[in-house]
Amino acid sequence: MSEYKPIVESNHYIVLDKYSKIAEQGVGYQTEASLERELIQDLVNQGYEYVSNVTTPEQMLANARVQLQKLNDVQFSDAEWLRFCEQYLDKPSDNHIDKTRKIHDNHIYDFVFDDGHIQNIYLVDKNNIAGNKVQVISQFEQKGTQANRYDVTILVNGLPLVQVELKKRGVAIREAFNQVHRYSKESFNYENSLFKFVQIFVISNGTDSRYFANTTKRDKNSFDFTMNWAKADNVLIKDIT
Repeated sequence: MSEYKPIVESNHYIVLDKYSKIAEQGVGYQTEASLERELIQDLVNQGYEYVSNVTTPEQMLANARVQLQKLNDVQFSDAEWLRFCEQYLDKPSDNHIDKTRKIHDNHIYDFVFDDGHIQNIYLVDKNNIAGNKVQVISQFEQKGTQANRYDVTILVNGLPLVQVELKKRGVAIREAFNQVHRYSKESFNYENSLFKFVQIFVISNGTDSRYFANTTKRDKNSFDFTMNWAKADNVLIKDIT
């Protein structure tokens, strides 16, 4: 029987020094859709909420409103929510760098409600990580210079922070990487797109899985800067499920 030593342990999670996945016998050829379903189920098993009715920008914004209201224990009127979006959350002049600053440095906004009272509105609760709502959506349709459909998106308090693009097993993972960059040019940064909040991209063909940061730096915008996950003993983790 294998013995594992915890590196970090809390009431909400545990990080082991190593972990050997129990091999499961696959049945037949695994399609991209099957891989997507398996990934989503793995996330649901870890406590993520799968939301099937967020597939358009309008639905994503409505869900973000619900989640941010819960996080901050507030209720925006329609006029207040519109003003919050225009002044801060979805400011028209923002690019993805501005959105990154809001997640990392300026995640608290002093909002003046219509009755005159001021309250701090948090995008993320960094003091109580478990207080943030994590959700997963799939097949989101985004409009831009060309319409695109994204595979799997991880939301934190309604905001898309991680984008996952999948390819069926046997297809070169570089194709998923190229697809992400095509999306960046065509629709991720479309006006009023909450996908400007994306921090991390994950690409996988099932047997090779990598991640990379959302950046505009030309010297870092290369497949060479994608990274694998690894265990404490530096054994690569390549299977996404």
